[in-house]
Amino acid sequence: MALYISTEASRCLNCKKPLCMQGCPINTPIPQVISLFKENKIREAGQMLFQNNPMSLFCSIVCDHASQCEGHCILNRKEAPIRFSSIERYISDACLDRMELPMEPLNGIKVAVIGGGPAGISAAILLRQKGYLVTIFEAKNKIGGVLRYGIPDFRLPRSMMDRYEDKLLAMDIQIRTDATIGGALEIDDLFRDGYKAIFIGTGVWRPKKLGIQGESLSNVHFGIDYLLNPASHKLGKSLSVLGMGNVAMDVARTAFRYGVEKVTLYARAKRVAASDHEVEYARLDGAQFMFGMQVVSINEKGPVFQESIFDENDKVIGHKEELIQVESDSTVIAVSQMPKNKLAQTTAGLVVTENGLLKVDEFFQSSKEGIFGAGDVVLGSNTVVRAAATAKKAVEAMDAYLQGRPLKPAEGAAS
Repeated sequence: MALYISTEASRCLNCKKPLCMQGCPINTPIPQVISLFKENKIREAGQMLFQNNPMSLFCSIVCDHASQCEGHCILNRKEAPIRFSSIERYISDACLDRMELPMEPLNGIKVAVIGGGPAGISAAILLRQKGYLVTIFEAKNKIGGVLRYGIPDFRLPRSMMDRYEDKLLAMDIQIRTDATIGGALEIDDLFRDGYKAIFIGTGVWRPKKLGIQGESLSNVHFGIDYLLNPASHKLGKSLSVLGMGNVAMDVARTAFRYGVEKVTLYARAKRVAASDHEVEYARLDGAQFMFGMQVVSINEKGPVFQESIFDENDKVIGHKEELIQVESDSTVIAVSQMPKNKLAQTTAGLVVTENGLLKVDEFFQSSKEGIFGAGDVVLGSNTVVRAAATAKKAVEAMDAYLQGRPLKPAEGAAS
C-alpha cells in the first residue's frame, strides 16, 4: 500500500494551474499536499487537508473522484490520473488521531450546532478553532448523520466516526445526543440559555413519497429507513428498488449482504443519478438495471409499471398503456429525501422553501437573525464534500456576525 501511494504521489506534475483543484468542490490544495507528502512531511500534509476540509478522511472514501479531482487531472489526456483519493485517505487516516489543530483561546461565546452530520461536524470544528464554546445537538444516540446511519458499514466503517467523535471531545466540543431540537427543546430555548448563534445542519431524513397506491403496504420500505437499520427489515429473496441514485445503490448492495438473492433497480428514464463507480459496484454485486419503467402502483405481489416512450433525444414523452406486474418479495422506494419539518414548525419566522429546505441568503443566514445553515438541509440531498464546503462558508459568516463585522457574501451561496 505504501509503495503504491508513493508511486502515485511521484507521478504528480505539480501543475501551476492545477485542474484537480478546480474539480474539487472544496478546493483541496492537492499539489501542495502531495509535495509535503513527498518531502516526508505527512503531519503537515494531514493538517493542510484537515484545515481545508474537516471531512477529508470521509471524502477520500465517498467522494465521486472520477468526476471531481481525478476526473480533472491533466494526466487523463494521456494516461491514468493521479489517484489522489488513495493519497488523501492514507494521509488523513495516518494523521487523524495525532493531529494537533490550531485553536484560538476560548472566548466565552456559546454557539449551538444542530445536527451531528457532515455539515454540523465541519461547522463545530471550525467554530471551535475560532475560539467559540460549541455544543452539538444530535437527535440520534450517536453523531455522524449520513456517515453513520446512511452509508453502509462495508463502504464506510463506523469506527471512523468513533475516531472523529474522540477528536471532537478532545477539542472540548460538547456533544448532546438524543436531543431533538423542535421536540422538547426548541430553538428559542437555545437563545434563552445563552447561545449567541445557531448553525443548522440537520440533513435530509424524510423519505420522498411517490404518491402512488401501495406505499403503505407491509412489503414496501423507504431507502433511507432501510439503511438506518437493515437488520430489522425482512426483505425476502427478491427485491425491487425504485430509483437509481447513490442511496438506491447502497440499498441494493446492502440487501445482497443480508441474504437477498435477486435485486433489480428501476428508473423511468435512461439516466442513472448515481456515480459511475457506485453503479459498477452494484453491478459487480449482482444487481440488475431496468430503464424506461414508470411505476404506477405497488401491490402485495410487487410494483406495477408502464413502459416509458422516448423521443429521439431519449427524453420521456409518454407511457404505454399496458400494465406490467413485477413480482418481488419486497419493494424499496429510493428516489430522494427531504428535511424533517420540526424546526420550521416550532420556530416563528424561520422560512423554508416549498421543498422544505432551509431558506438562506448569500451569507448562509436564515430568515431569523443569528441562525445559519448549510449542507443538505439547504442544498437538498447532496454530497459530503458539498456539505463541508457550505459549512465553511456559513462559519465565516457566523464569525463575522458574532464579532460585529460586516458579512461578506459567500461564493456559491444557496437560496
